[in-house]
Amino acid sequence: MMSLRSGAALFAAGVLALSAGFATYYLTGANSSLQLSEEADVSALLAARLPDVNGAEISLGDARDRILVINFWATWCVPCRDEIPDFIKLQSEFGSKGVRFFGIAAEKPDKIPAFAKEFGINYPLLAADHAAIDLARQLGNQVGGLPFTVVLDDKRRIVHRQLGVLKPEKLRSIFAEYL
Repeated sequence: MMSLRSGAALFAAGVLALSAGFATYYLTGANSSLQLSEEADVSALLAARLPDVNGAEISLGDARDRILVINFWATWCVPCRDEIPDFIKLQSEFGSKGVRFFGIAAEKPDKIPAFAKEFGINYPLLAADHAAIDLARQLGNQVGGLPFTVVLDDKRRIVHRQLGVLKPEKLRSIFAEYL
């Protein structure tokens, strides 16, 4: 049985996490590019080996798709939860054309399978825990906020980065240019 003190601490942690997600969503909306550094290094991302929902280690450097969409997210992040259904639809629509989405979770691996099942996610989810934020920073995400999405072309160059929710219309325009 949980003590009152433990319950209050858990509640406070939840409120803090929810507040951080909302702050990231609202503060980065129209000015998301202002939070990104011009410096970005894809090499660490492509070299990383991260566990998927089944525990198998995956390397993004091994992906042979024409376009990679890498989304940094967390189960507690409200704006992340808002954009994931769009990513699922876009993966279904563009997967056969050479696009692959990957979700890199700032979570421990045990939280991801239930989340994936709840949302019906049709693309690989990888667990990076705290290393997810470090990887996102290496890609130019100065504030370490979520969600953060990077789009790589077939030469593994960054063609788009966005802190905050990435709208399907923007992704469609990127796909049209690089497919």
